[in-house]
Order: sequence, then C-alpha cells, then structure tokens
Amino acid sequence: MKPLHDIRVLDLTNVLAGPFCCHQLAHMGADVIKVESPTGDLARQLGADPELNERRMGVSFLAQNPGKRSIRLDLKHASGKRLFKRLVRSADVLVENFRPGVMNRLGLGFDALKEENPRLVYCAISGFGQEGPLRDLPAYDQIIQGMSGIMSITGAPDTAPYRVGFPVSDTIGGMTAAFAVASILAQGEGREAVLIDVSMLEASLATMGWVVSNYLIAGKEPVPMGNENFTASPSGTFTTGDGLINIAANKQEQFEAVCRVVGRPELIGDARFATRQARLEHRFELKGILEDAMQSHTAGHWVDALNEAGVPAGPVLTVPQALAHPQIAGRGMIGEFNRVPGVGRDISLLRTGIKLNGEASAVDAPPPRLGEHGEEILRELGLGDAEIDDLRKENLL
Repeated sequence: MKPLHDIRVLDLTNVLAGPFCCHQLAHMGADVIKVESPTGDLARQLGADPELNERRMGVSFLAQNPGKRSIRLDLKHASGKRLFKRLVRSADVLVENFRPGVMNRLGLGFDALKEENPRLVYCAISGFGQEGPLRDLPAYDQIIQGMSGIMSITGAPDTAPYRVGFPVSDTIGGMTAAFAVASILAQGEGREAVLIDVSMLEASLATMGWVVSNYLIAGKEPVPMGNENFTASPSGTFTTGDGLINIAANKQEQFEAVCRVVGRPELIGDARFATRQARLEHRFELKGILEDAMQSHTAGHWVDALNEAGVPAGPVLTVPQALAHPQIAGRGMIGEFNRVPGVGRDISLLRTGIKLNGEASAVDAPPPRLGEHGEEILRELGLGDAEIDDLRKENLL
C-alpha cells in the first residue's frame, strides 16, 4: 500500500529532524523531491565512513533519504527562485527546517508561496518554534535534550544529567512533523494552505507526558532513576548469572509470579513488599533480594521462565544483537539496496517500523546523489532542452 502515492513533497531540510519527517512520508508512498543547496545536505558529509563523507554520500545522509529524488537549486539566485516557485505549484507539501525568518528573507516564506499554491501544506521545523524569545537560535539535538529536561532525568542519580544515546529530540521533531503533515493531507481536496509550526523543544516535552504530569498535577519533580521504572517495582533492569535482563512486573499478580519463579515465594507476604506502594518505598531492598536469587541461572533462562509465568521480561541487547534478532530480521524492517550509485556497494537501511495489511512500508530507490534527478524533475515541470542547457551554463543544474 502507498497511501500517499499521489502526494508530492518538497524536502528542503538538512541533517535529521526534517529529513526524518520526509523519510516517513516517502515510505508512505509520497514523491519526495529533496531540494538541495549547491553544496547539498550537510548530512552528506556526516557518518562513520570517511570515504563516503568525501563522496557526499555520508552514512547519516543515507539513513534518512532513500526513495527521495534530488535536485540542486540555489534559492539565492533569481533563476533558482523562479524554478523553485514552479516546483511549489506542482507540490502538495513543503518541509523546511531553516531558522525562522530565513525563507521570508529569501522571498519564499509561507505567505509568498501560498500565492503560488493556495493548497500548500507548509511545515516549518525549528528548535523553538516560529515565535518566542529563542526563535532565532539554531536547533541542535543535544541543546534541545538539555533544555527540555530529558537529560535531567536520564542516567542514575550519581551520573545524571545524561544525553540519550541517539538524537532523540531531532527524531521526535521529525515524527511530530510527519504526523501533522499527514493530518492536514487527510482533509482532502478542499483544504486551504496551512502553516505547520513544529518546535523540537515542545515536541520533546510532549513525549514526556507521564513525568511532566507528575510534576504539573502531583507536584512531584522528576528525578533520574537509572534503569528503574518510576511507576512500579520490581520493574527495571536486573543482573543475572551472566548478564542483564529487563523485567516489567507492573501488576500485583506479576510481582507474585516473579517471587515464585525465582524461588522466593515468601516475599509475597513480606510487609515491605505486599502492596504496590510498599514495593516502591522498598524497591532497592527487593531488587537486591531478587538479583541474589537470579545469580543461579543465565539471563536467557530467566527471560524464558518469567515470560512463561506471564511476567514481561527481555534481554538487554546491543544494536548488532537487536538487528540480528529473528523478531527484527523476519519482519522486513531492513531494506537492501544493491550497488548504490555514489556509494559503490550494497547497503542496508532501516525502514519505518510500519506494516500496512501485513506488508512493510518500503521505497524502491536508494538515497540519491546530489542533484541526481535535476533534469528529470525539470522536464516534468515542462522545461525544454534550451532552458535546461541555459541552466547548465549557469552551473545551476
């Protein structure tokens, strides 16, 4: 299924938040045209393979841009603006993650472009939104993690604040934007032009609803708890005879099952642990007793035994282990592209984690080289040989 097969998206974005948004839309079938500056998306120069960075096909770029087409346009140049406006007239959606005001200064802001396309869905992603005292500051994931409070509750009491180990605020911003775009598109043909303003700071806070609401409603300030679950005990990470496992015993019957599985049924009636609130107050005493009991067997043994008893449990895996797990490997989460132009070898990339009618959402084409589809796109707009030759002479194509 390709629910957005008749939608054209202009992707003016760089690095992660915006490209991740358009990555989602491409996997839903949208024709995503990546409108790049003459030097291209900065992510083309980022990633763990220096050779690919030199080729402007960095791993960071490859990760978020399969299925898109690329055209180089200099939006500071009169010809670039003219061509871009023609593109806008052909599009349904525009996504950009410049600092607020940049597109207006180019004469290509929302008010100008809705004159070109009165049904345009214009999505602006920024660190702090299009208004407010911080609107003009640049957006970097770690800055947003710090200012949202995410870092303050990540890590243990003696190690926090810690950043999350991947660019979580960038990713949340992109996912929020994709949801907003799809919501407007659902209005159908009768919609008017809409400006979507996505703040990465606000989007990050929105995902912290439980801990933020504990403060707003109950007056309890969130604190770092390491691998402990703040809502229940025993729930968190536990050591076993050969490694770590996660246990989520959130119900009374699950707590009792844990006690029986590890051979300590007497804990069920212990006053320190008999009720949910008592277990929270004595969580570390309970944790220590359970971990001592679990030293007798491997992590795999306890994961199987606990799940069999109705207690959610799972191993703590590395990224390579997670990718190799049959649950991931067997569901089509990883796309394969053969002999990718500009890369020179086969590559594997993550998809979106969405299945429609049992089929993993996917794109047909690998990430594009810079400007790879420029001529193709311009011909779709009706430009002829002479106009395209003139653009080449100006080094605009």
